[in-house]
Amino acid sequence: METLVEYASAELEIKKSRFLAEVFPVVSQSEARSLLKQQKEKYEDATHVVHGFVLGPAAEVLGMSDDGEPAGTAGRPVLDVLKGRNCTNILLTVTRWFGGTLLGTGGLVKAYGDSAKAVLEVASFHELVVRRPFSFTVDYDQYQLVKRYIQAPEFTNLTEEFGAQVSLSGFVESAAASGLALFVKDLTKGAVVVELGEEAYM
Repeated sequence: METLVEYASAELEIKKSRFLAEVFPVVSQSEARSLLKQQKEKYEDATHVVHGFVLGPAAEVLGMSDDGEPAGTAGRPVLDVLKGRNCTNILLTVTRWFGGTLLGTGGLVKAYGDSAKAVLEVASFHELVVRRPFSFTVDYDQYQLVKRYIQAPEFTNLTEEFGAQVSLSGFVESAAASGLALFVKDLTKGAVVVELGEEAYM
């Protein structure tokens, strides 16, 4: 099972109708709904904002909407393409601006399906793994050693804040979490304890 790394988009024009397909990484239905609401507000001049989403470690949570297109011609083909990609924690929206030519039900199914395929072809994915959020603060003289350590592929979504000390946070693969805690403890002679959050599939 794979999950989306970052936002991506692709655009098709079919019989003068414009189809803008976009994908977003999401971890909950509420986040998917919030993003969908933003999309509809952003593209209020569009005819339809169709969507499909897949969530959960086993891709067990599914959702879709035709958003006013004939039933089964828009959300279903988008969701089918997502399911065929073997990915999860993803929202895919296809925004349509009507170009004046009716596509018919078969044409709509193909247009929305092709739009979904087009954006997935340019999107980046990585293997879904169990990660834990982490955070800790170190002195500047320890920062370079820590920075080198957390450049490893097991670490993602890294953020750094520079103040009196350097605060670091991000996500670490669960299997590497205890190693990080031990490294920081040894480096700081026990002065700094790494805070680790709950496991989550990412």
